[in-house]
Parts: sequence; structure tokens; C-alpha cells
Amino acid sequence: MTIVSMKHMLERALDGRYAVGQFNLNNLEFTQAILQAAQEERSPVILGVSEAYIPYMGGLPFIAGMVKALVAEYGITVPVALHLDHGSTYEVCIRAMHAGFTSVMIDASHHSLEHNIEITRSVTHAAHALGVSVEAELGRITGREDDLVVDEAEAMYAVPEECLRLVRETGIDCLAPALGSVHGPYRGQPQLGFDRMAEIQQLTGLPLVLHGGSGLPEDEIRRAISLGTAKINVNTDNQMAFTATIRSFLNDHPEAYDPRNYLVPARETIKEAVKAKIRLFGSGNRA
Repeated sequence: MTIVSMKHMLERALDGRYAVGQFNLNNLEFTQAILQAAQEERSPVILGVSEAYIPYMGGLPFIAGMVKALVAEYGITVPVALHLDHGSTYEVCIRAMHAGFTSVMIDASHHSLEHNIEITRSVTHAAHALGVSVEAELGRITGREDDLVVDEAEAMYAVPEECLRLVRETGIDCLAPALGSVHGPYRGQPQLGFDRMAEIQQLTGLPLVLHGGSGLPEDEIRRAISLGTAKINVNTDNQMAFTATIRSFLNDHPEAYDPRNYLVPARETIKEAVKAKIRLFGSGNRA
């Protein structure tokens, strides 16, 4: 299976009332685990790369090359999208496309609606010429987006009429409206705007994206999917599980020095965590 855009997989998910998981890449082991989990569950999958991780992971061409090499090495046959998460500028989205990414998110949600539309339209025009799918955001999702901290005071629920205007004037493939989810660990019970979620999906007709999928109660996940959420982003849960496994191993084996001794079990932890999310999202056996 060659790496594909998100467009078709999300349209199928919307029609089938399930969601495709975006699982962020943090290093080699995350990439291996996510691909293997998706293949074993027969699920489409989205590999997300946040902008702050691009230099850490060796640059966009290296990341794309690593993913393509692993897809070939493992004989991956399920649909895989390689997605730039929270691209902050037109320029970084273009660089990702030229590096081999099959999907990009342009996040101009911190600008005015008019400027958001202008930037998003430019990215979409270039992306669609290359067969690349585009995600955009409206409103601010609280917590940490890469190296940007968004305070509660800055956040606002997305306005349905503004979402419709963004969709109509840009031609994007999926929309991430701010509806009460957060990046990073939740403090207390999240308050997702389900009524507004349903209204936005009905108005726009597009697959919706739920950022901050880590830590949400399972019933909230299922309800969001039933209302048209077709893509759910997960990273913090995996990061925490990965780190906890390494910490536990090193506490029990202080003499260990070979990285494989703790990275292999940590990789298996990620693999099982991703498989559990795939089952929750309902995307297993959909490839």
C-alpha cells in the first residue's frame, strides 16, 4: 500500500460512523508500533507529525523516508496517511507536501476569520493540485499545541456559521472546530459541545476532527463519532504509556544499558495502546 491522503478514508469513516485515529510520531519506536498495530487490526491509520517534532526527528524528508521504508519493510497493506499536524504557515505546509506528506493541517485559527480563510485557501489550492488532503481549524483548542500554550481565556467554541464560511471558501477536506477538547492531560471533566458539533457537521457536510482525544471518556468518544467526528487525534496517552514503561523497566533493572532492553517493551506498550484506540474508534477491519 502506498501512502495515501486522508480524504477517502475520512469520507468512508463519516459514512460508516466510525473514526480513524491520528497517532503522532515521536520517534522510530512510535512509528513502528503504530504501523504494526494498524496492520494487525486491519485499520486505516493517520501518522501525525507536529511541527515542533520536525527538527527533533531529522526533518521532513527524513520522516517521510522513514515512514515509506517501514511501510515497505513491514509489508503494510492498510491505508496510511502521513499528516502534518498544526502546520503554522503556508511555507511549512508546502515543504511537507514536497517531502512526501500526503496530508497537511494548516492551523491559522489564531488569525482573524478572513486571514484564516485566505491562508487556508492558498494551502488547499496547492495541496489539491498534488493530491494532498487538507485539515483546518476554527476557534482555539486549549492546552499545548506544540510549543504554544493556549489559555482558557483565549479559547472559544467555533461558530457554526463561520465554519460553513471557512469550508465553502477554502475547499478543505476536514474541519477541526474548537468544541471544548484540550491538548495534553485533562484537568477534571471535559465539556464537549456536542450540540454544536452536530450543527457544524450538518451545516458543512465534512468529516470533523477531534483534537485532544487522549483521556476523553469512552462514551464521549462514541458520542462524538455518532455526530460526525471521523478523525480523532491521540498523542498524550501514548507518550505517557511509553514513558511509564521505560521508567518502570529502569527502576527494576538499574544495571540496564542497552536501549533495546527498554525501548522494545515501550514500543509494545504503544502498539497495544493504539490497538485499543482503534477498537474504540471502530476502524478495525475497515481497510
